[in-house]
Amino acid sequence: MKAPLARSKGYAAAALAFLLCPPASTSGKIVFHQVPRDIIEARLHKYAGSNQQREATLKQLFADAGCDAQHVSEQSVKTSRLPNVVCVFPGSSDKVIIVGAHFDHVSEGDGVVDNWSGASLLPSLYEAIKVEPRKHTYLFIGFTDEEKGEVGSHFYVQHMTKEQVAATDAMVNLDTLGLAPSEVWISHSDKRLANALIYIAKQINAPLSAVNVEQVGSSDGEQFAGRNIPRITIHSLTQETWNARILHTSKDRITAMHLDDYYQTYRLLAAYLAFLDEPAGTPATAASH
Repeated sequence: MKAPLARSKGYAAAALAFLLCPPASTSGKIVFHQVPRDIIEARLHKYAGSNQQREATLKQLFADAGCDAQHVSEQSVKTSRLPNVVCVFPGSSDKVIIVGAHFDHVSEGDGVVDNWSGASLLPSLYEAIKVEPRKHTYLFIGFTDEEKGEVGSHFYVQHMTKEQVAATDAMVNLDTLGLAPSEVWISHSDKRLANALIYIAKQINAPLSAVNVEQVGSSDGEQFAGRNIPRITIHSLTQETWNARILHTSKDRITAMHLDDYYQTYRLLAAYLAFLDEPAGTPATAASH
């Protein structure tokens, strides 16, 4: 996330009650592949190096996950030294789901929580959904220079055509994971997308709460909101983790991560992304293999 705007005084965990009606889903099982925990953690541990090195590492992780050179590209960003990294999983329709996380970090600390925790999950989420054909095309994007003002995501959004904007059903933004169980920025998330996340969390018995972070900063998902693209941001900030002053300090290291919570967040996201591909119907169950 960007540098804090001010120390949060409220953080108010938003009530979930108004979202508890189950969304429409498919009549069958939601199928996805659950990458083993040791691989998730090994990818998390590849945080070292400059932003340039992390960009190269992310490309390699996509390749390791099976997103080959034909489906990985770099989008040059005019005002940045580094590009956005894009991995595409083609679908059978013109509809699109974007999954994004920034790979850059500030000089203080190692930037594991903010935000290698999000970026390093992108290849594993690609693996989660590639196990069967999908209707949506999924774009997994590592954004550059979020810490300098959401530069990469701003550039990406501003260069989307009207047709691309209209075709995008969801932007799922991952930022600052693994400090605690999964949180959703409910006040800055599309109601339908938040409702679906809550539903899937219940289906797989994954912890999920709502914590709003307006007083902490912003994140890449907000750029998509500017063009009326439905977005949702998943994070792990709570009053307690904020008070620990980890972000943008020397405390942002691998030791700050709660790995049990981090893997639970991955499980939730893997099921959620598969669920978002499904048409309207009757409620579904999630199945990994």
